[in-house]
Amino acid sequence: MNRKTHLYFGPPLMLLTQSDSNTLEVSGRVNRAAERYLEILRYHGLELSEPERACLTKIAGIGFMTPEEIRELPDDVRFGNFAAEGFDPEALADKLEAASFADLVAIVESLGL
Repeated sequence: MNRKTHLYFGPPLMLLTQSDSNTLEVSGRVNRAAERYLEILRYHGLELSEPERACLTKIAGIGFMTPEEIRELPDDVRFGNFAAEGFDPEALADKLEAASFADLVAIVESLGL
């Protein structure tokens, strides 16, 4: 078992645990969600070239992306101004449009955003 730590319960965690009535239920719900999330990250994502990764890192320069911003990645690539040798923004945008939301989240997580 890991050490206890304080955890800020922002709106997403409040919604996730609103039906739980005690600390053990809340802890169980959060840990199950985290376990499932880690599995999603393990099995989703896309193969990206280094220029594609660099483009996405530049787009997400602030280091945090909301779910809506993640969904808008194809448009951000299409209308952005990133250029690199061998980089095709339209091909990357098409690849991102064809991806599931889980794939997009896994990409963002793999970039450390």
